[in-house]
Amino acid sequence: MANQEINEIKRIFTSRLDVLEHILSIGEQHVADADALMQERLAEDMHPFGTQIAFVCNQPRGFAQWCADQPIENFGAEVGSLAQARAHIAATKEMIAGITADDSKLDEVKHLGLGPGRFADLPARQYINDFLMPNVYFHISMAYAILRKLGAPIGKADYMTFLAPYVQVEA
Repeated sequence: MANQEINEIKRIFTSRLDVLEHILSIGEQHVADADALMQERLAEDMHPFGTQIAFVCNQPRGFAQWCADQPIENFGAEVGSLAQARAHIAATKEMIAGITADDSKLDEVKHLGLGPGRFADLPARQYINDFLMPNVYFHISMAYAILRKLGAPIGKADYMTFLAPYVQVEA
């Protein structure tokens, strides 16, 4: 199959965005002012919850744009409402679903800007495995940790919801 690897990447991104939606729903149920949740942080020098949402979305979003040979246009860091967070997730899922590149795209080199005067040129598979995926997991983990800090009833099973279809019970 010419798109086996790309389809697997799409599946992973989509299922991890589902986790993010699930975490967001727990936050909405637990925090009285869901829009104020967007400004909660683990530490003063860390990005707030809303920014964690944007940064999770920016990874698969950038991948979709790269696959389409488009310039990378990230969501801004300011996510001020629950509605905006949900809209970012929905828009990102649409972008992922629209990826039409075949697996040969993964044979290319990705030029990765890392801030003023810094970059890395990575083979696409390394770009995905060493940059995109760790960033997705990091920012989902930070959103999860912010909710834990606020006392939300959230656990590892909420973080790993993508495994639920595979869970079996011994007889």
